[in-house]
Amino acid sequence: MSQNLEAKYTAFVEKVAATKQVWGLKSKTGWANADASDNAEVAVIPFWSERGLAKLCARDDWKIYTPTEIPLALFLENLCMDMADSEVLAGVEWDTKMFGTEADAMVLVQDILNRLATINSAISFTNYSSIQDFITEISEEE
Repeated sequence: MSQNLEAKYTAFVEKVAATKQVWGLKSKTGWANADASDNAEVAVIPFWSERGLAKLCARDDWKIYTPTEIPLALFLENLCMDMADSEVLAGVEWDTKMFGTEADAMVLVQDILNRLATINSAISFTNYSSIQDFITEISEEE
């Protein structure tokens, strides 16, 4: 990962952990997605740390999509876990040229959970009693 992409990824993890929200582009048919840059067989669903960044990408092929807020707990517990099960990647902070990091969903979950633990965040999950419980559970699955 280039330094610029790595910095954008780190900033995304820090910002979503702080704001407890993630943004995606959604339509009546589902989330905006694209093929992975190195494998057309693998899908990528992009996410942003700010509504404005998502809105910038709602154009051309994605003009039917609307920036949609996703509460962080729901993003981690449901969306990312489903993506990991389906081997779908998470696009992080893509630009208007659809360029950005393509991350394994479980790696992204772990990075965000570790950041939440570092900042001692108060976040409630449906399926886990604590951030540490979530980290332990997904670590055992690997």
